[in-house]
Amino acid sequence: MSTGLIVLIVVLVVLAALVVALIFLGKRAQKKQDEQQAQLDAMKQSVTMLIIDKKRMKLNEAGLPQAVIEQTPKLLRRSKLPILKVRIGNRVMSLICDEKIFDKVPVKKEVKASVSGIYVTEVKGLRANKGPAVEEKKGFFKNLVAKAQEKAGAKMVK
Repeated sequence: MSTGLIVLIVVLVVLAALVVALIFLGKRAQKKQDEQQAQLDAMKQSVTMLIIDKKRMKLNEAGLPQAVIEQTPKLLRRSKLPILKVRIGNRVMSLICDEKIFDKVPVKKEVKASVSGIYVTEVKGLRANKGPAVEEKKGFFKNLVAKAQEKAGAKMVK
């Protein structure tokens, strides 16, 4: 056999081993995530809160308890998390919000939320009065595409 064919076979075997390893690790990560989600659901409480502010900020800047900061991995401490500053009863506190619902959380509104520890998993509005509709901000590249389409005479699709 030629050396090119042997190299090709070795590369294919290595790629197949990588695919099998990724599948195995993906299943393990999925099981771990399911267990964590079950724990969150078990500890879930329904709370009425006034959302004062929402921001993406680093964990040590968010005003969370020191025990929470010490328990998080070092890599996660530098990443920005969605943080809600809320008033529950007469206490003002900072909570971590789920990434999926962070954009839907209304600011300066009273809401009913599902909270698991310091993690907000779900938010439902209490008051029926809706404020003025806020236009969604576009990113830099979306603005460029919109301007280019406008100059070309194409209609914008939302």
